[in-house]
Formats: sequence, C-alpha cells, structure tokens
Amino acid sequence: MRHCLALDLQPDPALIAEYEQWHREVWPGIKASILDSGITQMEIWRLENRLFMIMETANGFSFDQKAVMDASNQEVQRWEKLMWKYQSAIPGGRPGEKWRLMDKIFSLNGSTR
Repeated sequence: MRHCLALDLQPDPALIAEYEQWHREVWPGIKASILDSGITQMEIWRLENRLFMIMETANGFSFDQKAVMDASNQEVQRWEKLMWKYQSAIPGGRPGEKWRLMDKIFSLNGSTR
C-alpha cells in the first residue's frame, strides 16, 4: 500500500542543506528499523522547505506498530531528536507530530484508495 506524508523544514538554507546531508548518509540502524516495520520503499522529495514522503508498505503494516517499535529503539530516538532541529511541524497537527499523513484526492485511474 502507498502512503504519502508531508512535513516542513525550518526555512533556513543552511539547515536544509544539513538535513539533506544527513539523508545522504542515513544510519544503517535507521534503514533497518524502516524495513523491519514493513516499509518496503520510501522516498522523500523537497520543494523549498516542504517535504513529501512516499512510502510503500507490506500487507499488515501499521503506523501504530511502527510508533511502538520506534519508541523502544534508542537509535531511532536519537535520530528523531537530531532531525527535530531541522523540522517544523505543519500547523494543525497534534503536539509533537512531525510527518502528517496526506489524503489522496485524485488518481488518473479513478481510484481514491
């Protein structure tokens, strides 16, 4: 299944450049935690300070289960704390919420799922 999420970065070119550098050298443990959660493919795209993430997931993937896994993984917690320096929550989210799940509103083939 495909999921699309959005997040903003701090509107600072130097911080954005640092954030991109971190993502060129993502820690192996972070990649492993992503794959272990059932995410089979992930891409992050950027326009200015807006990020767009596309995730493909295996059957049975759960955002709730991923959150539980992340909360118990010290390396993921260190990574998330580090990344928060660069990130800016999109208005309207819950306190501390980073990536926000987007709603699909159009598909060329007519499917909205």
